[in-house]
Amino acid sequence: MKNILITGCAKGLGLETSKMLAKAGYKVLGVSRTPTDDYEKVKLEHPNSVFFYQFDFYNVKGISALVKQITKEHGRIFGLINNAAIGHDGVLATMHESDISSLLKVNVEAPILLTKYVSRSMLLNRKGRIINVGSIIGSTGFNGLSVYGATKSALTGFTKSLARELGKSQITVNTLAPGYMETNMTNGLIGDKLEKIKRRSCLGRLATIKDGASMMLYILSEDAAGITGTTFTVDAGSTA
Repeated sequence: MKNILITGCAKGLGLETSKMLAKAGYKVLGVSRTPTDDYEKVKLEHPNSVFFYQFDFYNVKGISALVKQITKEHGRIFGLINNAAIGHDGVLATMHESDISSLLKVNVEAPILLTKYVSRSMLLNRKGRIINVGSIIGSTGFNGLSVYGATKSALTGFTKSLARELGKSQITVNTLAPGYMETNMTNGLIGDKLEKIKRRSCLGRLATIKDGASMMLYILSEDAAGITGTTFTVDAGSTA
């Protein structure tokens, strides 16, 4: 059973991916700042293959110890999904410096450090999968999301160079760039704003968390062993 460490596992895209991973026969090592009843339900349905670790990625100094604990309890990690992120929005000129700092810490520094420590398992195994969850905002831009967009662009750049660094060990590194999905992050989009986004999509709808989770499963599979250093955009065609 292959170990997959997924951050931001307790809701939205992370929760759906955790469910699909468990059904596909992976061991799910979920990490999230807060537990949820939905994730607890997945644990109860798969008591021998779904686990939970409570951790706030703002605490970057604790990441090394977290990985050490998980590896000690479950063995080497095959796959890492860097999904946890925060999404403060606001005009840059009036955005508080502490909000800018926390976005950079949680969305960029934390996944880089987590990958640093988790990739050691993969290097020892000479195989592995790393998926960095970016966003179409990283390439399209969006009013009020300049700092968030910068963090997601950073992950895409991280993917490109890390894929070259780890490729000789048969470790793939890719980015999943979701569009607007029906999750907590888009609950604030109502009325005309939401309809405008739907109209811009080729399919006339938002991407679903199932769309994104299905792509993650493909990237983790043996069928995707030859794909690395690329970005998979899952946005119902809104950037076509």
